[in-house]
Amino acid sequence: MVDKKRIVVKIGSSSLTSRNGEISLRKLARLVDEIALIKEEGHEVVLVSSGAVAAGYRKLGFIERPTELAEKQAAASIGQCQLMEAYSERFHSHGYTASQILITRSDFSDQKRYMNARNTIQVLLERGVVPIVNENDTITIKQLKFGDNDTLSAKVAGLVEADELFILSDIDGLYDDNPNTNPDAKLLEVVKEITPEIEAAAGDSGSDVGTGGMSSKIEAVKISLAAGIETFIGDANKSNILYDAVNHQARGTYFKANDELDGLDVRQHWIAFNSGAKGEVIIDDGARVAITQEQSHLLPQGVREVNGGFDCGDVVVIRHMNGEEVGRGVINYSADQLRKIRRLKLTEIPDDIKVTDSEAIKQEEFVCLTNVMAN
Repeated sequence: MVDKKRIVVKIGSSSLTSRNGEISLRKLARLVDEIALIKEEGHEVVLVSSGAVAAGYRKLGFIERPTELAEKQAAASIGQCQLMEAYSERFHSHGYTASQILITRSDFSDQKRYMNARNTIQVLLERGVVPIVNENDTITIKQLKFGDNDTLSAKVAGLVEADELFILSDIDGLYDDNPNTNPDAKLLEVVKEITPEIEAAAGDSGSDVGTGGMSSKIEAVKISLAAGIETFIGDANKSNILYDAVNHQARGTYFKANDELDGLDVRQHWIAFNSGAKGEVIIDDGARVAITQEQSHLLPQGVREVNGGFDCGDVVVIRHMNGEEVGRGVINYSADQLRKIRRLKLTEIPDDIKVTDSEAIKQEEFVCLTNVMAN
C-alpha cells in the first residue's frame, strides 16, 4: 500500500524554458505528466513554479532577460498567462484542474492572510486540484520579494504542512565541491545536518535564466527541515525524476529531518520565518536558560534592553546580551510598556500597565531558532 504524502514541488525557470527563453512545452508537459502520475498514486501535490519572467521577456522585444524592475514586472505579466495556459491544458489532459495562487512576502508576514492562504490551498487539495503557486512578480517591489522561488517553496511547504519538498532545477544535487571546476567532486546523496562545511560547498546555479543558486537552495532546505519536512534537490531534466524522488530512488541529494527534534507547527513556522519581526528584546543569561532549557516563559525581569517600536501581539527577535539571536516570539507588551518594566519582577509591575498576560513572552508563543536550525 502506498504511503500517501503531501508534496510540494518547486520547478525552476531553466527547467521550463527553451534556449531562446520561451516556454518549452515539451519540458512542461513531461513534468506535468510526472505530477499526474504521482497524483494517481494518491499523493497531493502543490506546485511552486518559476518561469513567468523568463517566458515573457521576449514577447516584449527583449533579446536578454531585462534587469529593470518595471520591465521584469511587465514580462512576468505576459509570461504568467502563458505558463498558466500551458499548465491548465496539460493537467486537463490528465483529468486534473489547475489553480493559480499569486503571493507576496507580505501575505506571509500577515498572519490572517497567511492562514487564509493555507485554508484556500487546503480546500483545493481536498478537491483534487493542483495549486500552482508563484510570487506575484507583476506588483512586488524589491523590499517585499522572497528573493527566489526556492525560499518561497520552503515557506509554502511549511504553510501546507507538507511531508516532503522537491526542489528541481538544472542542478542534480549538492556536491562536496564545484563540479564545474573539479571533475572529482562527489555528489552528496544524503545530508543529515546542514553544517558550515555544507554551506561552504553550496555554489551558484549553472543557469542564467533563474535567480536561485545552490546557496539559496540550502537556505530553503534549512527552513523546510525546521518544520520536519524532508527535502530533495535534483535535476528536472532527468527522466522520471519526480516519481523516483517520491520513492527515494532518484539521483540527487536527500536532506533528512532530525528525528530527535519536533518539527514546527504552522503557527510556530509563521513566527520563526514569516512574521517579520517588529523589534528586538535583549535578555540576560538567566532568561536565556529559562526559555531555551527550562521551557519557562520570558519574564520582564530577564529583559535588559528593548529596541525598536512594537505593539502587544507583534513578533519580536529575542537576542542575548552577547548579540546571539536566541529565537522569536509574540510579545505581550508594547515597546514603551516593556521599557518601563524591564528587569522588574511580576509583583513590581505598576497597576497602570494593563495587559492580558503578564509574561513578556509565553513559552507556547516562543520559537527557539537555535534548536530548530540545528537540523
